[in-house]
Order: sequence, then C-alpha cells, then structure tokens
Amino acid sequence: MFKRIALFLVTNLAVIMVLGVVLNLLGVDSLLDEQGRGMNIQAMLVFSAVLGFVGSFVSLAMSKWSAKRMTGAQVIETPRNEIESWLLSTVSRMAKTANIGTPEVAIYDSPEPNAFATGMNKNKALVAVSTGLLRNMQRNEVEAVVGHEIAHVANGDMVTLALIQGVVNTFVIFLSRVIGHIVDRTVFKTERGYGPGYFIVSMIAQLALGILASMVVAWFSRRREFRADQGGAYLSSRENMIGALQRLGQSNLPDQVEAMGIAGKEKRGITHLFMTHPPLSARIEALRSSGQAQTGAGI
Repeated sequence: MFKRIALFLVTNLAVIMVLGVVLNLLGVDSLLDEQGRGMNIQAMLVFSAVLGFVGSFVSLAMSKWSAKRMTGAQVIETPRNEIESWLLSTVSRMAKTANIGTPEVAIYDSPEPNAFATGMNKNKALVAVSTGLLRNMQRNEVEAVVGHEIAHVANGDMVTLALIQGVVNTFVIFLSRVIGHIVDRTVFKTERGYGPGYFIVSMIAQLALGILASMVVAWFSRRREFRADQGGAYLSSRENMIGALQRLGQSNLPDQVEAMGIAGKEKRGITHLFMTHPPLSARIEALRSSGQAQTGAGI
C-alpha cells in the first residue's frame, strides 16, 4: 500500500531536480535577478509556482509508467490462470460499484504483501498487487486490499496529492532560491548576477527541503488511509478489511517497508512524521468504531 506515495514522491523529487538543473543551465534563474543586483521576489514566486505545479503534474502524468518500470509490474491482458481471472473480475466489479472506469490490473514480483493504485485519471488508473500479497493472504483479505486501492482511485487521492505536492514544491523551490541568493551574496560575495555558489547551494537546499517537505505529503496520506479503509470495507466487508490489516500486522516485513508505514508499528519522534500510513492499531480501531460498511454509506 505504501508504494503509491513512495513512487510519486521519488518521481516528483527527480522531476523537480531535473527541471531545476535544466533551467539553471539555461540561465532562467539569472533572469530573475532584478537588474543584476537583487532577487525579484514576485517574479521568483511566480517562477516557483509554475515550476512546482508543472513538476507535480508531470510526476502524476508519469505515475503509471514509472510505477510499472520501478516495480516491474506486468499488466494482465489475458488471464493465464484462475487467480488472475479472479483478480480481474474483482477489480471490475468493485470499479463498477465505485462508479469509475475499470483500472488496468497488474501483478509485480515481491515477497512483501503489498498493493498500490495510481494514475492521473480515475477512469484510467492502475491497480497492482504483489505476488507476496496473493501468496500470503486469503482471498477475502486480498479482496479488501483491492477495495482499499479502488477507494483511493474513486476518492481522487492522487490528484489531490498532486495539488498538495504542487503547493509544497512552490515553497521548496522559492526558499531554496532565497537561500542560494543569500549565500551567493554573503559568502561568495557575488555582486551582480549569480555565481556558481548560487546554483550549487540552491540545488542542495532544494533537495534537503524537498525531503523535509515530504512530511506534509505524509501527513495528508495518513489522513486519507482511514477513508480508503472505509472504502475497502464498503466494497468488500468491514470484517475482511480488518482481517487484512491484522494479517499485515502479523507479517515480518523488512525495516525499510515498516518505515513507510505499511506494517503500522508505532513510531516516535521525527520518524513518525515521515510515515505515510497510520499505525495499524489505529486503523483497525477506526473501522471497528465506525460501522460505515454496515450502513451502506459508500465510498
């Protein structure tokens, strides 16, 4: 479940860094150095917003392609066995219930029980599950996990994430340029235009601030997981969704996966701020107390 956010964050950071380097090489930043003496704050803010939102939505547009390449996910064109047929029919049935177009369905090779959904259009999304999920979970639990991912698509979480990431990118790009400008003027004593110090410092600051800013996206992700759990419960059943979360809690996942939040173990300090998923205990308790799946409230 964590891969949806992780893949987007990695792609977004890469796109922003590449765009930043290209624009620096083209001298666009220098054009924003008003009369060669000082930073044009308004022009830089507009520049940062344009670059930030372009980077975010380029990342979203690339999300299906990059997810397939980074995970090796193979889209099921024609089912080769009973499990693939069942998976296709389950996704199709749930997509119809959620009133969205049937997503592409893919399987990728990974021992960890995991799944993700991505795509910039809810009617042309991708839902992928790991081989570990299919091997280690019962059918009803896999069904709940698939419902959870379908709910993310139906709720438009990726588009909302891109908007939030665009705002975050804007401030990251703007602040990194301000830091580069200050260092270039005070440390390297550049009087007109920008020297190499500006470009080097601004790129380093952009990378560091981008990593820190991912805490904002992680916070958004944690909130949306609760709603996706409710959607999974509605599309499957509350018992199935709880069972799937409990099964994940029993999995001995590697530390790097736990750090992304899928295992849902309690984290303390700054580590908690980077978690994309709430603790499993909190998610299970929310499902038990809500009863949404029984009321038919929908996604």
